[in-house]
Amino acid sequence: MAGKSLTLSGLAPAAAIILALLLLSPEICTGHDYRDALKKSILFFEGQRSGKLPPDQRLKWRRDSGLRDGSSAGVDLTGGYYDAGDNVKFGFPMAFTTTMMSWSVIDFGKTMGPELENAVKAIKWGTDYLLKATAIPSVVFVQVGDAYSDHNCWERPEDMDTLRTVYKVDKDHPGSEVAGETAAALAAASIVFAKRDPAYSKRLLDRAARVFAFANKYRGAYSDSLRQAVCPFYCNFNGYEDELLWGAAWLHKASKKRVYRLYIVKNKEILRAGDTIHEFGWDNKHAGINVLISKMVLMGKADYFQSFKQNADEFICSLLPGISHPQVEYSLGGLLVKSGGSNMQHVTSLSFLLLTYSNYLSHAKKVVPCGQFTASPALLRQVAKRQVDYILGDNPMKMSYMVGYGSRFPQRIHHRGSSVPSVVDHPARIGCKEGSRYFLSPNPNPNLLIGAVVGGPNVTDDFPDSRPYFQLTEPTTYINAPLLGLLSYFSAHA
Repeated sequence: MAGKSLTLSGLAPAAAIILALLLLSPEICTGHDYRDALKKSILFFEGQRSGKLPPDQRLKWRRDSGLRDGSSAGVDLTGGYYDAGDNVKFGFPMAFTTTMMSWSVIDFGKTMGPELENAVKAIKWGTDYLLKATAIPSVVFVQVGDAYSDHNCWERPEDMDTLRTVYKVDKDHPGSEVAGETAAALAAASIVFAKRDPAYSKRLLDRAARVFAFANKYRGAYSDSLRQAVCPFYCNFNGYEDELLWGAAWLHKASKKRVYRLYIVKNKEILRAGDTIHEFGWDNKHAGINVLISKMVLMGKADYFQSFKQNADEFICSLLPGISHPQVEYSLGGLLVKSGGSNMQHVTSLSFLLLTYSNYLSHAKKVVPCGQFTASPALLRQVAKRQVDYILGDNPMKMSYMVGYGSRFPQRIHHRGSSVPSVVDHPARIGCKEGSRYFLSPNPNPNLLIGAVVGGPNVTDDFPDSRPYFQLTEPTTYINAPLLGLLSYFSAHA
């Protein structure tokens, strides 16, 4: 069965979907502890922290790192998150991660229970850094660390002596996609802090407006301005137009200002709102834009955004198993699969949109028209839950893809800090090339990066638990961020 994907033909659409859902659930679940998984998925972010760690740091094998970040440019860029298994701070995925953690709290914070406080702390660790990165008007610092230098070494962040080069976008070197996403992150987070810390919330929203104005006025792609630094790592393949709409959508949601509504309506064709609507992730925001804006349409408050709801409906229909769609397929084990590496980033982000849209539909008492049949909110939730359950262990490998969850999970993840002995156990410095033996070791990682969700299997459902297979075994912040909302919901509605 390995190497094959699930396709259904010759059935009526509704019957095909029902049968597909049954086929996509071959591993019968005895019940998952979504609350435990939520707790661990948030804890993961503490393992990705850069800068001076706070007294309440819970992942004890990590220590302070990157304490001079920004000094070469005369600015303070300490803090923030390492994006994945390396020690570079990439602003584009970090901003998207912050946006998605914020959206998780905005829509699903009420069911997070005691973990809500930790989720909010995780967001603030990101926004505190983004405020530093945008402190100078018409400038956004978008990366700390030379990725080639960093990737040439295998060393824990506490020891890193690689180049901590600082990269920025400005009027002469625009980066509308990274600036637009940063504006979205700051605006979304301002909603999270609106009642918790009004002064901080206002600071975030004011900064978001300023950064968005810069992104919109000085248009251009950072992949052009900073190609040698950001490509091929977080090269923008999709253009910057979607981030401008995304930033405007979050500013409209946060501020309720008419200017952002008018901006969206005026620019939806120019900025190609209807393009690539089946994608959502750190590079492509189209599906997220359509789902986010559709909430207002479903509430009966924004008929002028009707085209966004039509796009959202089409996107939702394309994800349903049993419907043939060129951009989406399902493995025989039930995993949603998209082309490219680190498949779990697609699984968590697209499942988040399925669940979010299902809630919007439920409140509006609506369904999604999919050709000859309709998809109910319950069906959307079922598809999303199936993906979460796959991650947590209901899969052909019978293993959880979240480190520390369940009895069997990845032991050799592609992650420098996790795989090299910690400062606690090995106080002496471990140099750039000295760490290579830990990378090549067949032994499990000595430090558990609890809550980390790895890139995971693809259409074959196979998973080699080995560090060199980085596309499968490397965790990222943007895999986990949407999972916060998913796990929060299912912890209360399992």
